[in-house]
Amino acid sequence: MEEFDTVVVGAGQAGVAMSEHLTNLGIDHVVLERDRVAERWRSERWDSLVANGPAWHDRFPNMKFDCDDDAFPHKERVAAYFEAYAKRFNAPIRTGVEVTAVTPHRGRFVVETSEGVINARHVVAATGPFQKPAIPPVIPVDAGPLQMHSNAYRNPGQLPDGAVLVVGGGSSGVQIADELMKAGRKVYLSIGPHDRPPRRYRERDNVWWLGVLGKWNADSPGPGTEHVTIAVSGAEGGKTIDFRRLAHQGMTLLGMTAGYKGGVVTFADDLPTNLAAGDANYLSVLDEADAYIARHGLDLPEEPEARIIPDDPECVRNPITELDLREAGISTILWATGYKFDFSWIKCDTFDALGRPLHQRGVSREPGLYFLGLPWQTRRGSSFIWGVWHDAKFIADQIAIQRGYMSYTGTAAIRVPEEA
Repeated sequence: MEEFDTVVVGAGQAGVAMSEHLTNLGIDHVVLERDRVAERWRSERWDSLVANGPAWHDRFPNMKFDCDDDAFPHKERVAAYFEAYAKRFNAPIRTGVEVTAVTPHRGRFVVETSEGVINARHVVAATGPFQKPAIPPVIPVDAGPLQMHSNAYRNPGQLPDGAVLVVGGGSSGVQIADELMKAGRKVYLSIGPHDRPPRRYRERDNVWWLGVLGKWNADSPGPGTEHVTIAVSGAEGGKTIDFRRLAHQGMTLLGMTAGYKGGVVTFADDLPTNLAAGDANYLSVLDEADAYIARHGLDLPEEPEARIIPDDPECVRNPITELDLREAGISTILWATGYKFDFSWIKCDTFDALGRPLHQRGVSREPGLYFLGLPWQTRRGSSFIWGVWHDAKFIADQIAIQRGYMSYTGTAAIRVPEEA
């Protein structure tokens, strides 16, 4: 049985960041990855995907991307970035090794893998938030059209001829729907509550505004916004998502997917409400940005055209609440509905009833077990490339602190009470 102080599970952005900080602290560790470094960037995303943030911002502090700072790196370049970063400090990564179980045992952990068993004092689950594709049980699998999750979508040519219903108005859903429409497909897009920040405003990118306005450091979602998706895109050099413009170009917008019966999909009548809330979010960012510029006396050009909201298209004025799949010619239903956690391989009592980790800033209830790369782990930026690097440093410091306690060998003085 091999022994390490720390086993890191996963060699994506979280695992690579964790390894760097452990290396800097001189902590003996190994990183186990069942596939390749940054595998999800390579094989679980569509072909044209680019990062949602510009290269100058969405990176680790110690290495730049090999492209223009304002560019949005393609997914293959992102994967190559993490691979090159790991080589800079000779990260002890073992690829092709799957972790099948982590079990606490006498103050340590037994880590079972496809290559044998490892004994460790600490374990960091760095598998990130994109673990198990989530498809709501709304439309039966035998309804007729091909159904797939966005993680299986690659390009328009992969799908059978015909119209496509995309469910989910977040970044993945809207980018895929836009790509399909540009490829000549008839596209229906079902959207729910969402934020849609400006990609750029007054010569500054959205990530810059989130930074100077202090929004990256929010420590929890706002009340009622826990399940609100964010529609933002780095595609085509980066552009602001505007659902109405997409509809004017030919896309049919729908409210949230609500049910199915006899070949007919039903939708909530919440489309106008969802769009109005997205507009309010968009305009609020512009208001805050304008106030910040005025307060600090910045010389950034005004952009009044950014406040122009297009007229409502027909599908918004008269929302569709029922759609016969056969009559609409829909051959594919594509679910861009996010992911669920899957930590079934961790045999510890540190999860809630839905399988979500119970932790404080990544420190679990099980001594020695840590999580990294979770959404809102410490702040809004936690699941982003730059944010996970800082969270990894915190976890590495906690491991070092615990090692310090465990290395203590002194004897506490015992005071014997004097006899009366």
